[in-house]
Amino acid sequence: MKASIVLSLVIALTAALPAEAKPLKVFILAGQSNMEGHAKIETFDYIGDDPATAPLLKKMRGTDGEPRVCDHAYISYFTGSGDDNGEGFGKLTAGYGSRRNPKESGGKIGPEFTFGITLDEALDEPVLIIKTAWGGKSLNTDFRPPSAGPYVFNEMQLANFQKQGKNIDEIKAEKAKQTGHYYRLMLQHVRAVLADIKRVCPEYDAQQGYELAGFVWFQGWNDLVDSGTYPNRAQPGGYDAYSEVMAHFIRDVRKDLNAPKMPFVIGVIGVGGAKANPQTLELRKAMAAPASLPEFNGNVVAVQTAPFWSEELAAIADKHEKVRQMSFFLKSKHKDHANKDGLMTDAQQREYLKKYEAEVITPAEAKTWKRGASNAGYHYLGCAKTFATMGEAFAKELLKVRNSP
Repeated sequence: MKASIVLSLVIALTAALPAEAKPLKVFILAGQSNMEGHAKIETFDYIGDDPATAPLLKKMRGTDGEPRVCDHAYISYFTGSGDDNGEGFGKLTAGYGSRRNPKESGGKIGPEFTFGITLDEALDEPVLIIKTAWGGKSLNTDFRPPSAGPYVFNEMQLANFQKQGKNIDEIKAEKAKQTGHYYRLMLQHVRAVLADIKRVCPEYDAQQGYELAGFVWFQGWNDLVDSGTYPNRAQPGGYDAYSEVMAHFIRDVRKDLNAPKMPFVIGVIGVGGAKANPQTLELRKAMAAPASLPEFNGNVVAVQTAPFWSEELAAIADKHEKVRQMSFFLKSKHKDHANKDGLMTDAQQREYLKKYEAEVITPAEAKTWKRGASNAGYHYLGCAKTFATMGEAFAKELLKVRNSP
């Protein structure tokens, strides 16, 4: 048989074979205010100041210098306040961070922007991100999963309620109403998007289908400061209850979405960086613990976010706190400060503070702060560099899990 005939047969047979299915890759992001994201777009330039992150900034911007609009990554973002929730959706770009109006850009980013950029770059098939996040929400109550059971008040809490003369039955009833509410809202929205994917992702091919390719959980602050639920939070094991509920959360999400081995990333709270207080360090241990359970081996990963905390900006934030404290001392006529006799007028206090701030914060530090920070410490100082590097890290870890044997 001539070579040309053989080649023709090979080509014909190859063409007849069904193409390898490339289902849409769906990733779910959930959590509280830091999953929302409070880094203003105006802080993007700060990312470029560091040679290590300057290449990432280039990926975040188009050739016109404006935030990149991804070609093959899409997002549905469900958020809101109270019962006033709504959805923003479209091609992934900047502005899908914290929003006053769920349907309009808030001019901020969370981890989702670089998370999607990284995945869009790594995968041949389109990417869909379904993000559900609300500020001020706990795992122990708001996102509490069904298998964790009802929230149970401890004896110390009940005793305090009695001392305060509160109606314990009313408190229990309200807690029962709150428990798991945002877990259910999250699932409800994920299911709604999956039921009509093409509405959000026009590239979706129903014949190729979709794959739930990963879940990222990024939360922690409300549990961190909850002394009622965690009365021994600064002591070893003080947040063990968090670990238990987190494990239930992973199991229930997988069960409820029929994705038993869906890769899962736990973004471990990193506020405070290397200088975090004891209770934050204990919560970090508790958040990371489920990833070490044998049942989650190889498909649940804890990503520490403390390394992405800006120590440079945090040092300046400490100086701003000194100025804030001085303002308080002047108004309170503190005996050890300039207005101890209370004779300073408001104008004189403002002038004093202006001079004091100039002594405490150098012009270079003021410039750096304006360039890199846009929010408070519990929101990672609203630093786009922090959120961008975190989002990239979350995506890379999911890719590692996906590509592992």
